[in-house]
Amino acid sequence: MQRRRLVRVPASSANLGPGFDAFAAALALHVELEVVETGRFRVVTDLDIARDRRNLCVRAFETLHPADRFEFRIRSEVPLAGGLGTSAAALVAGVMAADSLFELDADLLGLAARLEGHPDNVAAALLGGFVVCADGQATRLEMPEGLEAVLVVPVKSVRTARARAALPREIPMADAVFNLAHASLLAVGLATGDLELIARGLADRLHQPHRAHLYPQSAELAGRARGLGALGATISGAGPTVLVWTHYESTGAVMRRLEDIADGWAVVRRAGFEPHGADVREL
Repeated sequence: MQRRRLVRVPASSANLGPGFDAFAAALALHVELEVVETGRFRVVTDLDIARDRRNLCVRAFETLHPADRFEFRIRSEVPLAGGLGTSAAALVAGVMAADSLFELDADLLGLAARLEGHPDNVAAALLGGFVVCADGQATRLEMPEGLEAVLVVPVKSVRTARARAALPREIPMADAVFNLAHASLLAVGLATGDLELIARGLADRLHQPHRAHLYPQSAELAGRARGLGALGATISGAGPTVLVWTHYESTGAVMRRLEDIADGWAVVRRAGFEPHGADVREL
């Protein structure tokens, strides 16, 4: 009898403005990995990704068990590039599939975070909701009811390594204090459901201004978001996707305005915040 597992993992948006490498939220777009014990190794997918052992799902799986006898069937509704946590989702899917198949009770957050290089997207993918990462651990909060997300996904992507290279080695004390204050506002706003605090807390000086030249249209749109009726906007992860924060009553009108602005260079997608983290089922 073939052993089979189906893993479903949400996309995620990291940084969320001031929470550089510490904050992330899960999004209601998903990566699915089906692992089947067929007796031979194979990767089956329509996606433009590696179909050998370089594949991220496979690499993550093999940190816990050889993949020789397994077929990996991969589907995704998450854009492959743009800062929406696709690599984190793939890594989480791989380690979760192996952990479930072989009943290992592994430290999934620690394993996936080491493979990814940072914990924020991984934690949001595993836990769902909003996460704060510190000291190798993740603290999770529910996203407030009525808070929604709209994604503006540019056609042209920017490599994460290039976005990382754009950051300065040192920052002024004033900018560090600014981000500390605004990250605190955002965390309190999310914990209490205070939309005004959330809107105030989305500002950043540590990474978005330094990367704006890499995706000027995204940066300009993020700066205009409040004028379009949104609570605000943040660059998702390393970019260039823009995460536009809205209240459900205004989401439709904001989307229409965004579609006009993004015409020709980006796709607008409604993607709610996802309360549920990664899930694995035996088939």
